[in-house]
Amino acid sequence: MAVNLVAPKPEDLLRVKGVELGVAEAGVRKAGRKDLLVMRLADGASVAGVFTQNRFCAAPVILCRENLALGQAVRAMLVNTGNANAGTGEDGLARARRACTELAGLLGCERAQILPFSTGVIMEPLPVERIVAALPRALADCREDNWALAAEAIMTTDTVPKACSRQLSLGGKPVTVTGMAKGAGMIRPDMATMLAYVATDAAVDQAALQKMLASAAARSFNRITVDGDTSTNDSFMLIATGAAGTQTITDERHADYAALAETVAEVAEWLAQAIIRDGEGATKFITVQVEGGASEAECSKVAFAIAHSPLVKTAFFASDPNLGRLLCAIGYAGISDLDVNRVRLHLGGVSVAKDGGLDPAYREEDGQRVMKQSEITVRVELGRGSARTTVWTCDLSHDYVSINADYRS
Repeated sequence: MAVNLVAPKPEDLLRVKGVELGVAEAGVRKAGRKDLLVMRLADGASVAGVFTQNRFCAAPVILCRENLALGQAVRAMLVNTGNANAGTGEDGLARARRACTELAGLLGCERAQILPFSTGVIMEPLPVERIVAALPRALADCREDNWALAAEAIMTTDTVPKACSRQLSLGGKPVTVTGMAKGAGMIRPDMATMLAYVATDAAVDQAALQKMLASAAARSFNRITVDGDTSTNDSFMLIATGAAGTQTITDERHADYAALAETVAEVAEWLAQAIIRDGEGATKFITVQVEGGASEAECSKVAFAIAHSPLVKTAFFASDPNLGRLLCAIGYAGISDLDVNRVRLHLGGVSVAKDGGLDPAYREEDGQRVMKQSEITVRVELGRGSARTTVWTCDLSHDYVSINADYRS
């Protein structure tokens, strides 16, 4: 069960003018579940994307990169669950291209104007015939108020659909930002997350949109980890339709850039945290704050050392204040000249360690009280400078093992 996360109410997910979403049951892996999504975009929409750095990236990731590089207007995005189409070689590329060709034919556009996305089991052939057969049903379902069903359709091991909306005013005109994401396991993004789509009806040209997207990814999806595994299919897309009638944002100097970029980042951050709250088998949501570093990079080393550690994560699951595991992770994070006597460690509001060892004021019952909470903050002071960072993770439970042991069955 997700940690303090509930499914969004459909009425709370605001329409983005120029984005229509349609879902269908294609039977990609299992019958009777929504597993196909088409996102149809209005003419003139700008699209930016960041993708996994995994060298075994999936066929749809390869095609997305190729199609975006051609510079043609994107008319639709095609998403299937149940099959990742990764580790499938040339055959996987051919199947993904066929799906794009068929959708392009139905929409009256070029194949390069379709961006494909897949998620699910790796190294299995994509059942493209089932996808092609379901495309007319997905298109018939396309409408602007379909974000809730779309968020459900892209789920795999997720237990809760993840979507949210924000509104702001740009030049006196109301602007909407709505996004959705999926992901629960194989989460340690590297330039993206499992699958995430954020759309706005503001007008932004592609170069400015790409910069806005990279900034949002850096403070959201690249700050999370469930299990330290970077997926073959990670993709984070940002769409700007321009349908709100705002002035076109061309670069960071535009008067509206900062406000829109902040709102996009807020939506991305909410979605990223939702992924952690719904981490496979998670029972606790953990915030790791590292401050006082010589650089943000070394703060990240320490934060991720803590967040990746199976020993730390299992201690959180057990509500066991075995806090030496935290010190151990800080010590092996890779800061060769770290002065451990200057490091301070806090669990919630409890001081745990200082001067190279246990804080004399620390009491075991205080640590246990914090560890039993469903939301926990770990704060580390490195005593080396003014840099800081924050990472979000979850505990590691018996259910994580069971879910992944049975994933293909």
